[in-house]
Amino acid sequence: MSIGKVPNIVNIKQIVSSLCIANWTFMLYNQTMWAYEKTIYQIYTIGFCGAPRRNDGIKADRLKKVEDYIPHLKRLGIGAVLFNPLFESESHGYDTRDMRNVDVRLGTNKDLAELVKRLHDSGIRVLLDAVFNHVGRSFFAFEDVRKNRQSSRYCSWFNLSFDGNSWFNDGFWYEDWEGCSDLVKLNLANPEVREYLLESVRLWIQEFDIDGLRLDVAYLLNHDFIRELRARTNSLKRDFFLVGEALFGDYNPLIAEGMLDSVTNYECYKGIYSSINSGNFFEISYSYNRQFGNDPWCLYTGRHLLSFADNHDVSRIASLLSDERNLEIAYGLIFSMPGIPCLYYGSEWGMRGRKEDGDDALRPCVAAPEWNTLTEFICRLIRIRNEEKALSYGNYRNVQVTNHQLVFERTWNEEQVFAFFNLADEDFTVYGDYLGNGMRDLLENEDFVPEGNIVIPAHKVKLLKTQVQEEGSRA
Repeated sequence: MSIGKVPNIVNIKQIVSSLCIANWTFMLYNQTMWAYEKTIYQIYTIGFCGAPRRNDGIKADRLKKVEDYIPHLKRLGIGAVLFNPLFESESHGYDTRDMRNVDVRLGTNKDLAELVKRLHDSGIRVLLDAVFNHVGRSFFAFEDVRKNRQSSRYCSWFNLSFDGNSWFNDGFWYEDWEGCSDLVKLNLANPEVREYLLESVRLWIQEFDIDGLRLDVAYLLNHDFIRELRARTNSLKRDFFLVGEALFGDYNPLIAEGMLDSVTNYECYKGIYSSINSGNFFEISYSYNRQFGNDPWCLYTGRHLLSFADNHDVSRIASLLSDERNLEIAYGLIFSMPGIPCLYYGSEWGMRGRKEDGDDALRPCVAAPEWNTLTEFICRLIRIRNEEKALSYGNYRNVQVTNHQLVFERTWNEEQVFAFFNLADEDFTVYGDYLGNGMRDLLENEDFVPEGNIVIPAHKVKLLKTQVQEEGSRA
């Protein structure tokens, strides 16, 4: 083979790779999940509703508070609500006692069914937090083990050893979740355990008509179990959405065929606030391109990871940013990057809270929703994403990166949306051939002709869409 032919081979490989990526994206679009075009609103139910931190056994209809919140969700443009654990537990919801009954602190199964119906009537889907890796010590099967020890029929539901002891002096050792003895790890290799969990999901779908699940600590779950869960939910509800909690590392095994629709994008979560605070957009632009770019080595091109600025496990973004003027930039990144935006309750108006200050700081009771300039900005972002397919399905391409400025492009068919971010204390002028024709300022909802340059104000975001002529070329 002559050296002169090598470039041709390289070009052929590039063309094939591009065609494969394009075809993959096309197939994914034609197998779309409703969640890919929605903004999800996360509610840590026990805290939000003002329930006691420890289960007092007193029944109260606190889910009614969520119903009162629906007008706020509709005004924002929310497409789905994710409820963190709301089944019977000992304290925070992840130490489950009973997977088939709503926590008495929140209400009854009937209350939840009625709430889901009211949300559906408002055009809002519902996701529940599913805790399948572990249970609380008062879970019926573990209580039986504590009472009957080796004679319990449930010993195989857990990873036990009667040759050791626990922190609670049970007279036996058991595997827990990451050193937390309050959380007893389930043995998901046991078909009986898997069937109990799968039957619980069937009951949730049948009784409450839910639309999806967030799988707590999905990175620890048995993959055979996840495949069984996928198959079971597909048979019950064709468009049932499964998103898993994943931290760092390779997400591909969890979002492979027959597995989950999405996972939490912790890599970009950290990259967003770190880039902003350090004045280094190269960090987050690298992550975006590494994950969603058009090169063959990019990790998740065409996939829809869950994007977030904060959640119930981490400090609120308003407390993480060193300059609150950059909150709009953080949310602009979340809503314009590839992925499914997820908004944590209260953060839409800039609520603060640090992880080191405990659950009350991160998961507070909210008297009533607030609405300020940040809320209005996020509302506009949600409206734009609801309208622009390029932001839900478009390819990603870095256009310009400096320490304090970032420009990237999202393209779907003939639609092009450019996202501009300026961290500097002064205005920044962007030049480029792509700015020479008619454009629409999506945030301001107005058309204009940039004539080769535009000004991005200090600490601001611009989302511009190219205007397309009737014959199919740009205006």
